Amino acid sequence: MSSQPFGTRLRAAMNDRGPLCVGIDPHSHLLEQWGLPDTAEGLASFTYGVVDALADQVAVFKPQSAFFERFGSAGIAVLEQATIRLREAGALVIIDAKRGDIGSTMAGYASAYLAEKGPLACDALTVSPYLGFGSLQPAIDEAREAGAGLFVLALTSNPEGPQFQSARTADGPTVAGAVLDGLRELNAGADDLGSFGAVVGATIKSTGEDLDIRGPLLAPGLGAQGGTAEGLAKVFGSAVRNVVPSSSREILGAGPDAASLRDAAARANDAFRAVLGY
Repeated sequence: MSSQPFGTRLRAAMNDRGPLCVGIDPHSHLLEQWGLPDTAEGLASFTYGVVDALADQVAVFKPQSAFFERFGSAGIAVLEQATIRLREAGALVIIDAKRGDIGSTMAGYASAYLAEKGPLACDALTVSPYLGFGSLQPAIDEAREAGAGLFVLALTSNPEGPQFQSARTADGPTVAGAVLDGLRELNAGADDLGSFGAVVGATIKSTGEDLDIRGPLLAPGLGAQGGTAEGLAKVFGSAVRNVVPSSSREILGAGPDAASLRDAAARANDAFRAVLGY
């Protein structure tokens, strides 16, 4: 079990290195842009290039599992090794897998990603609540035991999202609001930042939901997807300091030169520091 809960470690890492989260999304076109083949070997060269350049200067990394899974066991091996190497360098790793199921199946996912000695042990995992917030309980229990965290889909920026997220529950709040309420309850009593966060798209514009969940707010969609550092304050309001701003293509597109990757990350980090108050 980690000596400190994820939320505490996350705040410390962002205070130390800045709030930037680098998404590791090895799209085929990015591999091509780096002059690499769209193979497991190309994936490894790309991923380890990012790790070697940035692991000791960025607080948080978010590898997207799908882009590793597409190469089968060889791709998963790269994800596993990258996670180990990033954590050894003092960075936190959020594996973006959006797992969601019930009972023993959810417990299996939790064991793989969240258990301290799990094969893909990371600091936090993205999960889906759309089988009911209670379906997340095995992952919640495992995260607490291991000192890990969760990021639960709440207000995503994809245009299809509101079909579910803006729907009203039988009790009155929206589905997104109910998810945020559940996270707020899980984080009750946290000294500063709880370990149970929400995924809230950086491009959703304004929302009537209360985003102060006393936990982290993972904000994808920055950079190439249109979100800006300046726009974060408009979306997140008084909760903006709890935002974990995630940028992928804007950083990765600067590679494969390591110095260019570091410069791109530093520029983004400085912009987020100014807005989030780090």
